[in-house]
Amino acid sequence: MIELNEDQIVRYSRHILLQDVGVEGQEKIMNASVLVVGAGGLGAPVSLYLAAAGIGRIGLIDADVVDLSNLQRQVIHFTKDVGRPKVESAAEKIRAINPDVKVETYQDFLWSGNALEIISKYDFIVDGTDNFPVKFLINDACVMAGKPFSHGGILRFNGQTFTHVPGSACYRCLFKEPPPVGAVPTCSQAGVLGAIAGMLGTIQAAEVLKYFTGVGELLTNKLLTFDAKTMNFKTFNVKKGEKCPICGKNPTIDKLIDYEQAACDLKKH
Repeated sequence: MIELNEDQIVRYSRHILLQDVGVEGQEKIMNASVLVVGAGGLGAPVSLYLAAAGIGRIGLIDADVVDLSNLQRQVIHFTKDVGRPKVESAAEKIRAINPDVKVETYQDFLWSGNALEIISKYDFIVDGTDNFPVKFLINDACVMAGKPFSHGGILRFNGQTFTHVPGSACYRCLFKEPPPVGAVPTCSQAGVLGAIAGMLGTIQAAEVLKYFTGVGELLTNKLLTFDAKTMNFKTFNVKKGEKCPICGKNPTIDKLIDYEQAACDLKKH
């Protein structure tokens, strides 16, 4: 168990002052590990806030390099980083904001061949991707491994998120399987307001910190959506599906599936 030194007491003083967090809560944060899948629009604010909060170990997995078009929303990357692997660029910023944090990087795609091995090493998983095949892969791997995760999705002016813990509704309880390839556009096809990524990513980061500290109520069995055009936030109750193919009473999925994804998704996520 990590105990706070004098510098850390100062660094995390605003957490420690919170009656619901205190020293004990901050120590829980510092002993935690989180895997962030995707070092892009959502992964950027999630990683920065988790690092600032003092999460002890952060894993980053992303096969992409920084593109100029990313800089409109992926705030962990700077102009000088164009052409660099995203995980290297993001790791540099995490270490700069908080040298206490251990960063582990995977410049690779998450797929059926590595998902369970990588996910098993972390206490909590954050979905920061923008393509359906990987979202379903993350969901299935986390359910199989008994890992909690935060789902996030953004497009145009809209965002949605929910949190899964073992026993609560999963992504397949909402959506049985991915839509046909090309049926739903990605951010690289339809666009996204840059600040939307920050709005949703900070919500996901807050869910992670709430999970480790036990503060408040998580977005389990709930789907939070928002429309930035109207700043209208809605929360919908979601029931765990008894017939869910992965977390139901009689699951039919017993191995991870690599669904087909649009060619542009392989480069822009």
